[in-house]
Amino acid sequence: MNRIFRSTAIVSGMTLISRILGYLRDMVLAVTFGAGATTDAFFVAFRIPNFFRRLFAEGAFSQAFVPVFAEYREKHGRVALRDLLDHTAGALFTALTLVTLVGVLAAPWLIWVFAPGLAQAEGRQDLAVQMLRITFPYLLFISLTAMAAGILNSIGRFAVPAFTPVFLNLALIAAALWGAPLFPEPIVALAWGVFLAGILQLAFQVPFLMRAGLLPRPRFRRAHAGVRKIVRLMLPAILGTSVVQINLLVDTVIASFLVAGSISWLYFGDRFVELPLALFGIAIATVILPRLSGEHSRADQAAFGRTLDWALRLSLLVALPATAGLIVLSVPILATLIQYSAFTEHDTRMAAMALAAYGLGLPAFILIKILAPGFFARQDTKTPVKIAVIAMLANMVLNLLFVLPWYLSGIPGAHAGLALATSASAYLNAGLLYRGLLREGIYQPGPALPHFRVGLWSALAVMVALLILLAPGWDQWSDWAATQRGMVLFGLIAAGSGSFLLTLWLAGLRPRQFLLHDA
Repeated sequence: MNRIFRSTAIVSGMTLISRILGYLRDMVLAVTFGAGATTDAFFVAFRIPNFFRRLFAEGAFSQAFVPVFAEYREKHGRVALRDLLDHTAGALFTALTLVTLVGVLAAPWLIWVFAPGLAQAEGRQDLAVQMLRITFPYLLFISLTAMAAGILNSIGRFAVPAFTPVFLNLALIAAALWGAPLFPEPIVALAWGVFLAGILQLAFQVPFLMRAGLLPRPRFRRAHAGVRKIVRLMLPAILGTSVVQINLLVDTVIASFLVAGSISWLYFGDRFVELPLALFGIAIATVILPRLSGEHSRADQAAFGRTLDWALRLSLLVALPATAGLIVLSVPILATLIQYSAFTEHDTRMAAMALAAYGLGLPAFILIKILAPGFFARQDTKTPVKIAVIAMLANMVLNLLFVLPWYLSGIPGAHAGLALATSASAYLNAGLLYRGLLREGIYQPGPALPHFRVGLWSALAVMVALLILLAPGWDQWSDWAATQRGMVLFGLIAAGSGSFLLTLWLAGLRPRQFLLHDA
């Protein structure tokens, strides 16, 4: 197994552990708190610092920091690299501390802006404000954690950053099971779980940075050339990253005016799409960004193109069957994993609509993660921003076209229109990124694998037909005990996966054809 494939497998393996615990976390939250006014308030209070986290952490900062780190490592030596880390950490800590203080003080205003509909239910807005003041410092800790992860990923230590999110899941599970009974309003325990998780995730990575000799000692100097370069690359990237987050927040604003539970249904639907997205899209993107940055620094255009081509083929091979499974099995998945106690059959149906709509966009979500590093690795953050702005505007228009008629019709499930608009705009985003890479000569498709397209679509058709044929009716799942639900769902997934892989094999596709060779 070659190095990049092994690195991707490591990230996917660690991410799988985290996501399994994430599903356990969501199961605990759904069973304990259900989908209603208080859970809506928590998800809003958690989503707002996550918005800023993805601006300063995995989003704009990581996209700007990793290529500059690779450049300093290749061209400037160890001493200059350590100096870059120290001053980057100092600037990041200073900026985030100020943002965190402002966020805590401005919590009522932020809740009013991002979820004005919460005021329709008595006490829901005040509860969200209370929890936001507790969760907002998570931004500081998790953004520093993201810098640590960027350093470790850039030196090929992928396992530790990929495992780190486990601590968020463990903290929220503990808060729900043991912390909730200690609070007058039990769901406030989840906010404290988020706060604790930020500290744990940062602390976990520190020993590994020390072992690598790359633990930053924060210093602040405005004139540092490397930091200025990161900031210059970040500014357009912030806009580009914020586009996705603005879309999510617009969805939250609209959902806050829909029936109680809509925010929660969207959350649970989105969470089940994030497993394949994280396992494959984010895992592959995490591995290829440092590699692409290094290949660009060495001016090795052929290797740059091979890396992108490998990532695109592998992502499609995984994304398409995952999409089909999420759509066809949306109700069985949710009924098996979270339809217990406070989470009702009605909640399952509503969340399944969101899951199917988000699942439809999974290939586009993954392709965006793969295609954008083709620009970021070349220190071009402006092109993806322009494309993201177009997609954002399209998403807002689609929100109105999908949700408003649905809501006015009185038919339940208008929240799913938000998810459908998100998926549609993601395809526009991915298509424009792909066209941009081709037009600028950054990427040219490699020679097609024998029977790749025919084999892939044939396998997908066989898998979908088999799942539709074998899947029991939706009503049956509520009548079964948890064990029976789990056994039937596992059997369906095994049958679908097996038929897909067997059809690929019969079409002549072999695992070795999807390896990326270093030469």
